[in-house]
Amino acid sequence: MFAGIIQGLGKVERLSVAKGNGKAARMTVDLGRLSRGLKIGDSVSINGACLTVVGIKNSSASFEMVGETMKKTALGSLTIGDKVNIEQSLRVGDTIDGHFVLGHVDGVGIIAEKLKQKNQTKLWIRIDKKLMKYVVPKGSIAIDGISLTVVDVTKDKISIALIPHTLAATTLGIKGKGDKVNVEMDLLGKYARKVLTGKD
Repeated sequence: MFAGIIQGLGKVERLSVAKGNGKAARMTVDLGRLSRGLKIGDSVSINGACLTVVGIKNSSASFEMVGETMKKTALGSLTIGDKVNIEQSLRVGDTIDGHFVLGHVDGVGIIAEKLKQKNQTKLWIRIDKKLMKYVVPKGSIAIDGISLTVVDVTKDKISIALIPHTLAATTLGIKGKGDKVNVEMDLLGKYARKVLTGKD
């Protein structure tokens, strides 16, 4: 469980994708100071995907990703040297400043527009129409693991407003039009739809 509050940026050091239909992969990320106290078996959110630490060396941690993770997320499009958003899992007593984020990515979105305005940057993201049923204006959504508030909603796109701090502290500051992002819909929205309609 995570809160969607990014604690720092890591850098991809190695990424190897297995051959065959499974497309499993192994990735090593330099976590810097966020590697302190980390143990094998711990969960870490990498761009919003909950991954398990399978190896640690100095400040770098290794993660294995199964085929389903590679299929559902944009992690397969990362390259060596890319920066990624890092958040360690919540612990009892931690403050939750964002919203409950499971790290179970629902799909991949595409940045359609990045509009710089006076005190904010407005980001338009194209999302699979099957996921749009969970989106409501002013509702929560996790984009690359970042807890954000939805501003506008169309048939296949949403907009979010980013303050300068978010741009400076996360990968959304360096991503642009055409880039892929991991999308996780709000858990409460999923349950509300299930209860009210009987449908997933």
